[in-house]
Amino acid sequence: MTPGAATTATTHAYGEASYWDQRYSNDQGAFDWYQKYQSLSPLFDLYLRRHHRLLLVGCGNSALGENMVDDGYQDIVNIDISSVVIEAMQKKYSDKPGLKYVKMDVRDMRSFESRSFDAVIDKGTLDSLMCGQNATENATMMLQEIGRVLKDKGVYILITYGDPSYRLYLLKDVELWTVKIHVIERVEKSPGQKTWEVTSPLPLNEDGNPVSGTLGANPEVHYIYVCTKDDSQRPSQRMHTDEARNEQ
Repeated sequence: MTPGAATTATTHAYGEASYWDQRYSNDQGAFDWYQKYQSLSPLFDLYLRRHHRLLLVGCGNSALGENMVDDGYQDIVNIDISSVVIEAMQKKYSDKPGLKYVKMDVRDMRSFESRSFDAVIDKGTLDSLMCGQNATENATMMLQEIGRVLKDKGVYILITYGDPSYRLYLLKDVELWTVKIHVIERVEKSPGQKTWEVTSPLPLNEDGNPVSGTLGANPEVHYIYVCTKDDSQRPSQRMHTDEARNEQ
Protein backbone atom coordinates (compact mmCIF):
# COMPACT_ATOMS: atom_id res chain seq x y z
CA MET A 1 0.00 0.00 0.00
CA THR A 2 1.31 3.44 -0.88
CA PRO A 3 0.95 6.25 1.61
CA GLY A 4 -1.67 7.84 -0.60
CA ALA A 5 -3.83 4.72 -0.43
CA ALA A 6 -3.86 4.56 3.36
CA THR A 7 -7.18 4.49 5.15
CA THR A 8 -8.35 7.30 7.40
CA ALA A 9 -7.66 5.12 10.44
CA THR A 10 -3.94 4.93 9.67
CA THR A 11 -3.13 8.26 8.06
CA HIS A 12 -2.90 10.10 11.36
CA ALA A 13 0.02 7.92 12.49
CA TYR A 14 2.29 8.45 9.49
CA GLY A 15 4.35 11.14 11.19
CA GLU A 16 4.81 9.09 14.36
CA ALA A 17 7.83 6.90 15.07
CA SER A 18 5.63 4.38 16.91
CA TYR A 19 3.66 3.60 13.75
CA TRP A 20 6.80 2.84 11.75
CA ASP A 21 8.48 0.95 14.60
CA GLN A 22 5.51 -1.40 14.72
CA ARG A 23 5.38 -1.73 10.95
CA TYR A 24 9.07 -2.60 10.61
CA SER A 25 8.91 -5.00 13.55
CA ASN A 26 6.20 -6.92 11.70
CA ASP A 27 7.59 -6.56 8.17
CA GLN A 28 11.35 -7.01 8.06
CA GLY A 29 11.81 -7.77 4.37
CA ALA A 30 13.30 -5.21 2.00
CA PHE A 31 10.70 -2.98 0.35
CA ASP A 32 11.01 -0.07 -2.10
CA TRP A 33 8.25 2.50 -2.51
CA TYR A 34 7.19 3.21 -6.09
CA GLN A 35 10.37 2.49 -8.07
CA LYS A 36 13.60 0.53 -7.72
CA TYR A 37 17.11 1.70 -8.49
CA GLN A 38 17.31 0.04 -11.89
CA SER A 39 14.49 2.16 -13.28
CA LEU A 40 15.74 5.38 -11.63
CA SER A 41 19.45 5.09 -12.39
CA PRO A 42 19.31 6.79 -15.83
CA LEU A 43 17.74 9.86 -14.20
CA PHE A 44 20.23 9.79 -11.32
CA ASP A 45 23.04 9.76 -13.87
CA LEU A 46 21.76 13.12 -15.17
CA TYR A 47 21.87 14.90 -11.83
CA LEU A 48 24.22 13.00 -9.51
CA ARG A 49 27.90 12.12 -9.49
CA ARG A 50 29.42 9.07 -7.85
CA HIS A 51 31.47 11.22 -5.43
CA HIS A 52 28.51 13.32 -4.26
CA ARG A 53 27.43 13.19 -0.64
CA LEU A 54 23.84 11.98 -0.77
CA LEU A 55 21.01 11.94 1.76
CA LEU A 56 18.18 9.39 1.48
CA VAL A 57 15.27 10.51 3.64
CA GLY A 58 12.71 8.08 5.04
CA CYS A 59 14.90 5.20 3.90
CA GLY A 60 12.98 2.44 5.67
CA ASN A 61 14.27 -0.99 4.65
CA SER A 62 14.71 0.00 1.01
CA ALA A 63 17.52 -1.53 -1.03
CA LEU A 64 18.06 1.77 -2.87
CA GLY A 65 21.15 2.79 -0.91
CA GLU A 66 22.72 -0.66 -1.26
CA ASN A 67 22.08 -0.69 -5.01
CA MET A 68 23.60 2.77 -5.41
CA VAL A 69 26.75 1.87 -3.46
CA ASP A 70 27.10 -1.30 -5.52
CA ASP A 71 26.93 0.94 -8.61
CA GLY A 72 29.76 3.15 -7.45
CA TYR A 73 28.23 5.85 -5.24
CA GLN A 74 30.62 6.48 -2.37
CA ASP A 75 28.87 8.41 0.41
CA ILE A 76 25.19 7.82 1.21
CA VAL A 77 23.57 8.83 4.47
CA ASN A 78 20.17 7.24 5.18
CA ILE A 79 17.76 8.57 7.78
CA ASP A 80 14.46 7.32 9.13
CA ILE A 81 12.24 8.17 12.10
CA SER A 82 12.06 4.48 13.14
CA SER A 83 14.78 3.25 15.49
CA VAL A 84 13.70 -0.33 14.72
CA VAL A 85 14.50 -0.12 11.02
CA ILE A 86 17.66 1.96 11.52
CA GLU A 87 19.13 -0.57 13.94
CA ALA A 88 18.27 -3.39 11.54
CA MET A 89 19.85 -1.61 8.58
CA GLN A 90 22.98 -0.72 10.55
CA LYS A 91 23.50 -4.41 11.29
CA LYS A 92 22.65 -5.51 7.74
CA TYR A 93 25.10 -3.12 6.08
CA SER A 94 27.87 -2.97 8.68
CA ASP A 95 30.29 -4.16 5.98
CA LYS A 96 29.52 -1.24 3.64
CA PRO A 97 31.36 1.91 4.81
CA GLY A 98 29.73 3.99 2.07
CA LEU A 99 26.30 3.43 3.67
CA LYS A 100 25.45 5.18 6.93
CA TYR A 101 22.15 4.89 8.83
CA VAL A 102 20.97 7.49 11.34
CA LYS A 103 17.72 7.75 13.28
CA MET A 104 16.36 11.19 12.52
CA ASP A 105 13.13 13.06 11.83
CA VAL A 106 13.30 14.72 8.42
CA ARG A 107 11.44 17.71 9.89
CA ASP A 108 14.33 18.37 12.28
CA MET A 109 17.79 17.53 10.92
CA ARG A 110 19.75 19.87 13.17
CA SER A 111 22.49 17.23 13.53
CA PHE A 112 23.44 17.97 9.92
CA GLU A 113 25.26 21.17 9.07
CA SER A 114 23.72 23.55 6.57
CA ARG A 115 24.82 23.06 2.95
CA SER A 116 26.38 19.67 3.72
CA PHE A 117 24.77 17.48 1.01
CA ASP A 118 24.98 17.54 -2.77
CA ALA A 119 21.59 15.85 -3.18
CA VAL A 120 18.59 14.58 -1.24
CA ILE A 121 16.47 11.69 -2.53
CA ASP A 122 12.90 11.12 -1.35
CA LYS A 123 10.74 8.14 -2.31
CA GLY A 124 7.47 8.45 -0.46
CA THR A 125 8.43 10.45 2.62
CA LEU A 126 6.77 13.72 1.63
CA ASP A 127 3.77 11.68 0.50
CA SER A 128 3.54 10.04 3.92
CA LEU A 129 3.51 13.40 5.69
CA MET A 130 0.84 14.63 3.29
CA CYS A 131 -1.40 11.77 4.44
CA GLY A 132 -1.18 12.67 8.12
CA GLN A 133 -2.34 15.36 10.50
CA ASN A 134 -1.06 18.93 9.98
CA ALA A 135 0.03 17.82 6.52
CA THR A 136 0.98 21.16 5.00
CA GLU A 137 2.78 22.34 8.13
CA ASN A 138 4.81 19.14 8.39
CA ALA A 139 5.58 19.09 4.67
CA THR A 140 6.80 22.68 4.80
CA MET A 141 9.04 21.90 7.78
CA MET A 142 10.49 18.98 5.86
CA LEU A 143 11.13 20.97 2.69
CA GLN A 144 12.74 23.84 4.59
CA GLU A 145 15.09 21.41 6.32
CA ILE A 146 15.97 19.76 3.02
CA GLY A 147 16.69 23.17 1.55
CA ARG A 148 18.89 24.00 4.53
CA VAL A 149 21.09 20.89 4.30
CA LEU A 150 21.47 21.13 0.51
CA LYS A 151 24.42 22.93 -1.00
CA ASP A 152 23.68 25.73 -3.41
CA LYS A 153 22.92 24.09 -6.79
CA GLY A 154 22.33 20.81 -4.99
CA VAL A 155 19.25 18.81 -6.00
CA TYR A 156 16.23 17.46 -4.16
CA ILE A 157 14.83 14.52 -6.13
CA LEU A 158 11.25 13.79 -5.12
CA ILE A 159 9.69 10.57 -6.44
CA THR A 160 5.95 10.68 -5.77
CA TYR A 161 2.46 9.73 -6.90
CA GLY A 162 1.46 13.41 -6.41
CA ASP A 163 0.71 15.18 -9.68
CA PRO A 164 1.70 18.84 -10.21
CA SER A 165 -1.65 20.18 -8.98
CA TYR A 166 -0.90 18.65 -5.57
CA ARG A 167 2.87 19.00 -5.28
CA LEU A 168 4.07 22.06 -7.19
CA TYR A 169 2.48 24.57 -4.83
CA LEU A 170 4.32 22.99 -1.89
CA LEU A 171 7.63 23.06 -3.70
CA LYS A 172 7.17 26.61 -4.93
CA ASP A 173 5.93 28.07 -1.66
CA VAL A 174 9.25 27.50 0.13
CA GLU A 175 11.01 29.60 -2.56
CA LEU A 176 14.22 27.61 -2.50
CA TRP A 177 14.71 26.12 -5.94
CA THR A 178 13.90 25.80 -9.59
CA VAL A 179 11.87 22.73 -10.53
CA LYS A 180 11.94 20.30 -13.44
CA ILE A 181 9.38 17.51 -13.76
CA HIS A 182 10.08 14.04 -15.10
CA VAL A 183 7.69 11.10 -15.24
CA ILE A 184 8.20 7.35 -15.15
CA GLU A 185 5.72 4.55 -15.73
CA ARG A 186 4.31 2.86 -12.69
CA VAL A 187 5.45 -0.72 -12.34
CA GLU A 188 1.84 -1.87 -12.46
CA LYS A 189 0.76 0.27 -15.45
CA SER A 190 -1.86 -1.03 -17.85
CA PRO A 191 -0.85 -2.55 -21.21
CA GLY A 192 -0.95 -0.07 -24.06
CA GLN A 193 -0.28 3.01 -21.92
CA LYS A 194 2.07 5.64 -23.31
CA THR A 195 5.76 5.00 -22.68
CA TRP A 196 7.73 7.85 -21.13
CA GLU A 197 11.44 8.58 -21.30
CA VAL A 198 12.50 9.21 -17.70
CA THR A 199 15.51 11.32 -18.68
CA SER A 200 13.42 13.85 -20.63
CA PRO A 201 11.76 16.56 -18.49
CA LEU A 202 8.23 17.61 -19.32
CA PRO A 203 7.77 20.89 -21.22
CA LEU A 204 6.58 23.58 -18.80
CA ASN A 205 4.64 26.82 -19.14
CA GLU A 206 6.09 30.13 -17.97
CA ASP A 207 4.41 29.54 -14.60
CA GLY A 208 6.28 26.24 -14.19
CA ASN A 209 3.31 23.94 -14.78
CA PRO A 210 3.30 21.21 -17.45
CA VAL A 211 2.04 22.31 -20.85
CA SER A 212 -1.67 21.49 -21.15
CA GLY A 213 -2.29 18.10 -22.74
CA THR A 214 1.25 16.82 -22.28
CA LEU A 215 0.28 14.09 -19.84
CA GLY A 216 -3.21 13.30 -21.06
CA ALA A 217 -6.00 12.03 -18.83
CA ASN A 218 -5.15 9.79 -15.86
CA PRO A 219 -1.54 8.96 -16.78
CA GLU A 220 -0.24 5.83 -15.05
CA VAL A 221 3.02 7.40 -13.93
CA HIS A 222 5.03 8.42 -10.93
CA TYR A 223 6.21 12.01 -10.93
CA ILE A 224 9.82 12.98 -10.30
CA TYR A 225 10.40 16.58 -9.27
CA VAL A 226 14.03 17.62 -9.59
CA CYS A 227 14.45 20.74 -7.47
CA THR A 228 17.76 22.54 -7.93
CA LYS A 229 18.55 24.76 -5.00
CA ASP A 230 19.17 28.36 -5.95
CA ASP A 231 20.11 30.66 -3.09
CA SER A 232 19.05 33.65 -5.19
CA GLN A 233 15.45 32.35 -4.95
CA ARG A 234 15.36 32.97 -1.19
CA PRO A 235 13.35 36.08 -0.26
CA SER A 236 16.09 37.40 2.04
CA GLN A 237 18.71 36.94 -0.66
CA ARG A 238 16.55 38.70 -3.25
CA MET A 239 16.03 41.59 -0.82
CA HIS A 240 19.79 41.95 -0.29
CA THR A 241 20.37 41.80 -4.05
CA ASP A 242 17.73 44.46 -4.70
CA GLU A 243 19.21 46.70 -2.00
CA ALA A 244 22.68 46.35 -3.54
CA ARG A 245 21.32 47.27 -6.96
CA ASN A 246 19.56 50.34 -5.53
CA GLU A 247 22.79 51.52 -3.96
CA GLN A 248 24.61 51.43 -7.28
